[in-house]
Amino acid sequence: MTVKGYISKIIYRNEDNAYTVMTVETENDEVCCVGVMAVFDEGEYVEVEGESVFHPQYGDQINVTRITAIEPTGAEDMERYLASGAISGIGAALAKRIVSRFGDDTFRIMEEEPERLSEVKGISEAGAMRIAEQFVKKHELRNAMVFLQKFGISNSLAVKIYEFYGDRMYSVIRDNPYRLAEDIQGVGFKSADEIAMRAGISPNDDFRVRAALLYTLTLATGSGHVYLPEEELMQRTAEMIPGDEEQMRYQLTKLFTENKIVIKDEETRNVYISSFYYMELNVARMLNDLNCKFNISEDKINERIQGVTKDLDLELDDLQKQAVSEAARNGIFVLTGGPGTGKTTTINAIIRFFEREGMDVLLAAPTGRAAKRMSETTGKEAKTIHRLLELTKKPDEGLNTSAGMEFARNENNPLETDVMIVDEVSMVDIALMYALLRAIGVGTRVILVGDVNQLPSVGPGNVLKDIIAAERFNVVRLEKIFRQAAESSIIVNAHKINRGEEISLDNRVNNDFFFLERRDVSAIVEGIIYLVQTKISGFAGVSPFEVQVLTPMKAGELGCERLNLTLQNTLNPGSRGKAEKVFDNGKVFREGDKVMQIKNDYQLEWTVKSKRGIVIDSGTGVFNGDCGIIREIDLLAEHITVEFEEGRTVDYSFSQHDELVLAYAITIHKSQGSEYPAVVMPLLNGPSMLFNRNVLYTAVTRAKKCVTIIGSSDTVRTMIRNTMEQKRYSGLERAIRDVRTE
Repeated sequence: MTVKGYISKIIYRNEDNAYTVMTVETENDEVCCVGVMAVFDEGEYVEVEGESVFHPQYGDQINVTRITAIEPTGAEDMERYLASGAISGIGAALAKRIVSRFGDDTFRIMEEEPERLSEVKGISEAGAMRIAEQFVKKHELRNAMVFLQKFGISNSLAVKIYEFYGDRMYSVIRDNPYRLAEDIQGVGFKSADEIAMRAGISPNDDFRVRAALLYTLTLATGSGHVYLPEEELMQRTAEMIPGDEEQMRYQLTKLFTENKIVIKDEETRNVYISSFYYMELNVARMLNDLNCKFNISEDKINERIQGVTKDLDLELDDLQKQAVSEAARNGIFVLTGGPGTGKTTTINAIIRFFEREGMDVLLAAPTGRAAKRMSETTGKEAKTIHRLLELTKKPDEGLNTSAGMEFARNENNPLETDVMIVDEVSMVDIALMYALLRAIGVGTRVILVGDVNQLPSVGPGNVLKDIIAAERFNVVRLEKIFRQAAESSIIVNAHKINRGEEISLDNRVNNDFFFLERRDVSAIVEGIIYLVQTKISGFAGVSPFEVQVLTPMKAGELGCERLNLTLQNTLNPGSRGKAEKVFDNGKVFREGDKVMQIKNDYQLEWTVKSKRGIVIDSGTGVFNGDCGIIREIDLLAEHITVEFEEGRTVDYSFSQHDELVLAYAITIHKSQGSEYPAVVMPLLNGPSMLFNRNVLYTAVTRAKKCVTIIGSSDTVRTMIRNTMEQKRYSGLERAIRDVRTE
């Protein structure tokens, strides 16, 4: 459907993504139009293309797929446009005077002889130039968007491209559209490749090969790798764009000479994106620099530990005392151990040890849940690492108004503390560790705590394992299961799994660890519904929403994608008065749904409000794995309001829906660092890389009150025996050792 007319009213516009609701006045009617329309204002004459739809609440609408400005040609149209407020400083009266003075020649005067605007009463020479500058900029942006639309580029992306490149945009699209993937956030290789094909770029073009190599390395970081061996990089790239190997190697060499990549190790030739190589190298150097030795006598330490145990009314075993001693003597200290081995007691003793000396102690963890749990177990405030480092927007620079985010705390503005304790370090990737260490001054003690047997971070790197494996820092491994913890079948079985020992699946023996033998998929699904909705919520004294289904797989009949649809319709079915949104890909979100953020978004803004609706806290950043509840779906404004933990409320536009997924069931990998009152695990069959000991151990240790496995006992035993883990290419261990030998 196509209509032409004036934009009579902008009803709503989201300033972040340019989603707009507006009315267009045609010759015979007034039409409501919705879509991304960033640079179009009231008073403009436009041609709109889109799909005519009927909205049950708001009536007939056009979902806009394309909008084009039609340049006003007569004085009446020009006056209408200028009077709309599209140009700052021009209202209806001034618009009338300008057009009365220049008539049909008004727009030409504004572009070619702007100084003449000062002939109009009320416009100074400086004012004339400001008006002309705005007019020209809007005209140029509109021309750019019309040009970019030819290549299938959306309005919102077109604005980003124009803001970044300005007039250079035309040559970039014509000569090398693959630069978009390097320069513009949100543009990947596939998007740039589609634009390039429309622009007539050859499939064998050098720029395409170069972009594919960088894209392959970027994809690898999404799977946890910091680098790829050259041969594997070649193979993966060739699978994506079959081509000439010699050309690929030549472009790889060019990327190396341009410092886009770093190649290390003559034998395997490990290829890094440069930023990741230098992150890894600098993490190694900073760890080495921070690892100062503090000369404190054994007697002095023992005396202080006695004071701590008296203060806290607790007893420490020999390994726990050793941990406190190592923390006191070393700039870098690592504490690791499984559930029930006394990590929390040891952390509390370390905190008290330093506080007795009048030292400042900061506590942090990678996720909100982990930080909250750390606060509860220590009685001290713990923050997420992102909040501790004060994540803020970068200042705008030039045309690039879509500036990214940065940490306010760094080497020039370090954290003010004597001791930094970080929990759940197995979840920390190389980029976050780099950012954290940059903000810690030499002389500060850094205590890294985590379970080295947990799954590694979602992001690239193998940080905790590499730090321990380097054997350059003092490490204490807690292994003894304390009496109270030994009463929990969850904890006892977790340690057996970790040691590769068979566990009891007899429900008469276990008190909080249960198993239901089911060999049929439909029986397992029915069992999950019964367990979540009725059985476990009653046993553990929690709501069904607090029971977390964990599965090794994303896809498949027992993968989280399919289970989520079933659980959504069971726990939160559609009903009258409950808003829901069905997206083009068939995904449905309803008010009340349990959802999870699936990628780090540093620019999303959140607020915490009081019961009266007053904002009492605010910030930016929602991160991979954060879970919340959909509180509102506004179909007119096209946004979804999600409340995350600690009352953090975030508004998502409909165009951002791909950042959220249903979270009634999630993969075990996504559960890292979280703790749930009760966990249900379907285990039947699947790939050996996902059905291994490490995955089972991580899932079991997520539960606080109750674990229920439903599926095949043979699968459980096979997982315990399977020590195969997904290979991660990470060079931090060697980098640490190399730094020490420099």
